[in-house]
Amino acid sequence: MAERRPTPALMILGTGSNVGKSLIVAGLCRLFADRGLKVRPFKPQNMSNNAAATAHGEIGRAQALQARAARVAPHVDMNPVLLKPESDTGSQIILQGRVAGHLSSGDFTRRGDFLPKVLESFERLSAEADLVLVEGAGSPAETNLRARDIANLGFARAANVPAVLVGDIDRGGVIASLVGSHAVLDEADRAMIRAFAINRFRGDVSLFRDGVTTISRATGWPCLGVVPWFNEAVHLPAEDGLDLSAGAPKRGAVLKVAVPVLPGIANFDDLDPLKQEDKVELVMVRRGTALPGDADLVILPGSKTTMRDLAMLRAEGWDIDIAAHHRRGGHVLGLCGGYQILGRVVRDPLGLEGPPGEADGLGLLDVETVLEQAKTVREVAFSHAASGAEGRAYEIHLGRSEGPDTARAPFRVGERAEGAVSADGRVTGTYLHGVFSSDAVRAACLAQLAGRALNSGLNYEAQVDAVLDRLAAHLGRYLDIEAILALAHARSF
Repeated sequence: MAERRPTPALMILGTGSNVGKSLIVAGLCRLFADRGLKVRPFKPQNMSNNAAATAHGEIGRAQALQARAARVAPHVDMNPVLLKPESDTGSQIILQGRVAGHLSSGDFTRRGDFLPKVLESFERLSAEADLVLVEGAGSPAETNLRARDIANLGFARAANVPAVLVGDIDRGGVIASLVGSHAVLDEADRAMIRAFAINRFRGDVSLFRDGVTTISRATGWPCLGVVPWFNEAVHLPAEDGLDLSAGAPKRGAVLKVAVPVLPGIANFDDLDPLKQEDKVELVMVRRGTALPGDADLVILPGSKTTMRDLAMLRAEGWDIDIAAHHRRGGHVLGLCGGYQILGRVVRDPLGLEGPPGEADGLGLLDVETVLEQAKTVREVAFSHAASGAEGRAYEIHLGRSEGPDTARAPFRVGERAEGAVSADGRVTGTYLHGVFSSDAVRAACLAQLAGRALNSGLNYEAQVDAVLDRLAAHLGRYLDIEAILALAHARSF
């Protein structure tokens, strides 16, 4: 019986974080899926509080977008290790979709213990695929972390997956970052990288011809292409907090929405549909800045660390700003952790977010929250109580919130009332993420705020798919796609 050949696979590494690896993988997933290949995205280890719910647990939201690009349902095997930062020195471990403890910065070498599970997920995913596109994390040149690495070349060598190294020319120093990466890697690691590519070029790509030659001569790697800046990336869900922009004033905006950016902000892709609305100006408010007094709506987004973010909100004086906003007749919306913050009290009897204790919330909703060990992770169908509009959403949270204001729930999930609304109708809380992705629900909520229908015509989900199509075409124009396929097929044992 002939031995089964390994599934073709290729790893996309970057010279640093936020160089565009996630979008390149997403674009290639869509490109190859449209060629008729069964493509699967894979990221051995991700570090992000922007998570997605799947049928079997949670993964990084970037991998959910890549799965969508590949036209398949997201699965926990696409991101077997997700580290969700809880402080500057520690993270919650999500292993194959489920909570598996905590990891402090002092014991980061423990990450190597997860390699068997990573390889197990990779093999399961590979068994159903024609092609697996693997995304690295950070930079493979962080040699101080190499001994127990599972995110970059540690995985590539363990699974024998060839790699391409991507440099971001927009941030400057791309020649030094690529040549420098080659210089610090040991010979065996260096051999896993078969080519390089340049991302986010502005202007005439032919102007970098000499730069490509310099890199190739210094490294021996061929260049797979120089990819120009893709302006429409702003219309795709952001991967992490580095992508949170303050936004610019919008001419013709009818509503202003202010969002305080707290340290533990999570699942902020809730805001993406609002960004795309022509009549909505979304203002991300950074620390040291007061909330704008002319906002129509303040949104407290999800939080990985509700108690810490509640304390920080008060330290910034944003609690005073929100109270003043509410007194002026403004509206407030709390999503997940933001919902908990709006209540009368948050209790953490088990010390899930630090030492056991409790803290007074902002008191704008008559509910109390108790954080509990069991974590809710699920996708749901829901309806908007006021309009009857329907949509799909998801929940990822610890704890439950109960109190009189839940009698005026803003949403229904099946027969279950979900969330809470204050007696004056101007403060709302919900554990649902993604409610604004439903065009009908978003339109109803914005009309309620504006006092009239805004009729934006935005079809958010269709727009995301259209941008993925254009991203695939963009990469197809500027990358050597046949060379990429040849490298993936060169994988062997």
